[in-house]
Amino acid sequence: MTAEPLERSLDRPDQLTRPGARPDDDRPLVLRTAHEGDLPELRRLDEEVFREFAYPGFLLRQLFDMYEEHFLVLDDGTGRLRGYVLAATRALGADSWILGLCVTQDRRRHGLGRELMTEVLSRLRRDGIGVVRLTVEPANLAAIFLYRSLGFRPEEPDGGLRPDYFGPGMHRQIMRLDLPGSL
Repeated sequence: MTAEPLERSLDRPDQLTRPGARPDDDRPLVLRTAHEGDLPELRRLDEEVFREFAYPGFLLRQLFDMYEEHFLVLDDGTGRLRGYVLAATRALGADSWILGLCVTQDRRRHGLGRELMTEVLSRLRRDGIGVVRLTVEPANLAAIFLYRSLGFRPEEPDGGLRPDYFGPGMHRQIMRLDLPGSL
């Protein structure tokens, strides 16, 4: 159970402004829970960032239906989403997986991925989750540095490296974070 009413927690927008933004791109971003009406834009965003590895539309819809409270977006106020994070929690147990984190190319390197992760980790902790895992491409050093700075560590054995995790040649590193203070 949550310590505060769920509606208040889900509908609380946080204004995020991008340091050094261009004059035509200086609208504040709102970090909020995804809405059903965001699904077409989430699909566009996922395809833009992940290309051939994007979630199929039907799966994105089902992930939204199952994990809505842990599906957060960055909304620029014009109908375009600039990022998202999605955490999936087991029905029985206190484990969760980050299934996706992305920020559009034009908004990277300004702490927005950190903002998304910090908020979803806060919500997971509030909801009693004790362990959070994720996978990352071993060559994606920017993401690995971000996750390490948030406290994630490679899950043993073998430093978390899982050859062919998503198929031949699609290696991943599994990282884990134990959430202190979870309920």
